Amino acid sequence: MNDAAPTAEPQVTRLGDIRFDDARALLAAHDLRLHRVTDGAPIPGSYWGEPEAGIIGSDVYVRDDTPVHSMLHEACHLIVLPPERRALVHTDATDSVPEEDATCYLQIVLAGQLPGVGSARLMADMDAWGYTYRLGSTKAWFEQDAEDARAWLLERGLLAA
Repeated sequence: MNDAAPTAEPQVTRLGDIRFDDARALLAAHDLRLHRVTDGAPIPGSYWGEPEAGIIGSDVYVRDDTPVHSMLHEACHLIVLPPERRALVHTDATDSVPEEDATCYLQIVLAGQLPGVGSARLMADMDAWGYTYRLGSTKAWFEQDAEDARAWLLERGLLAA
């Protein structure tokens, strides 16, 4: 019998902590639709399960308890895909390392455009949630080790120079 207490989820910024319309507008600028799922209901297209965001085609699904980093990460998976691949996505967007790196980089950039969040806060949330990078933190990776992800995004016109 396991007597260990359940581990609490890390304290990170959730969709319920920010204005939903700000998140919706940010995603709409990238031709994505953000859908709010009722509290406690299953999140369609969630790869990791609730409360993580879900994706199907150009639709991103969240609840108020969904971490903002999860919403941005899954949305960025869709943003980095060409439209013909995006249309086929259901739950799992890619197993490409360059696309995953580009997704992580872009979610940090987009957080800087999301009122009430910002890139620094998102990187702290990513660390708290358990993202891991060889330099030890999301910030160190973003500032010192993400040249390939930045170049990948620049080559595809997904990032301003």
